[in-house]
Amino acid sequence: MKMHIKEFAVLTGVSVRTLHYYDEIGLLKPSYVDEQNGYRFYDEHSLERMQEIMFYRELDFSLKSIAEILSSENYDKQKALTEQKQLLILKKERLERLISALDSAAKGDYTMNMNVFDNSEFEAAREKYAREAKEKWGNTDAYKESKEKSSNYSKEKWNEVNNEMNGIISEFAELMKNGAKPYDSDVQETVKKWQDCITRNYYSCTKEILAGLGEMYTADERFKENIDKHGEGTAEFISRAIKVYCS
Repeated sequence: MKMHIKEFAVLTGVSVRTLHYYDEIGLLKPSYVDEQNGYRFYDEHSLERMQEIMFYRELDFSLKSIAEILSSENYDKQKALTEQKQLLILKKERLERLISALDSAAKGDYTMNMNVFDNSEFEAAREKYAREAKEKWGNTDAYKESKEKSSNYSKEKWNEVNNEMNGIISEFAELMKNGAKPYDSDVQETVKKWQDCITRNYYSCTKEILAGLGEMYTADERFKENIDKHGEGTAEFISRAIKVYCS
């Protein structure tokens, strides 16, 4: 079975733009690319890979984490599916409690236990699984380097790193607010500062890695939402500036 990218997008419910991005960051490569016209095609293995990606996305894993896990030589698909199922069961049980509470509220019963809104069990289980999955399968060079560098960071060091990164994002937001363009020299200098910050505190941030991060800042809603706390449109601005820097 061979599907054109548009057919694959319809079948999976994922946009063509997203599939292009997954290809760029190496998360989901087409099974075949026509050299004459550049058309991308997908097959059964592509569907299997997309299903794995979508399961992880349903559990709120970032694209970076998914890529690290799926690219590992030690990745155990069956074990991953079993653990994902347990997480989804927790999620289902919470939704069932909420539905039951809504039914009671519709009947005028407001004496329900407010703990039905508590999602801490699922969040704790998800975080534990994410941590264990990375430990078992997240063996990319960047992940290894990041883990090695940050393993001994104290609380004060983490605060220092977070403050530095938030400060640089605020610089981007201020530049955007003042009408700067992504290709302006002061914006490009800030991109370099961002790249150096990542290299110094986490892993060697090559232009290739930085380009992937830039795409992720707008493609991953959680990254976008967090960055845009510094000002609406900041994530898009940084993404465009990084694209200029890496081109």
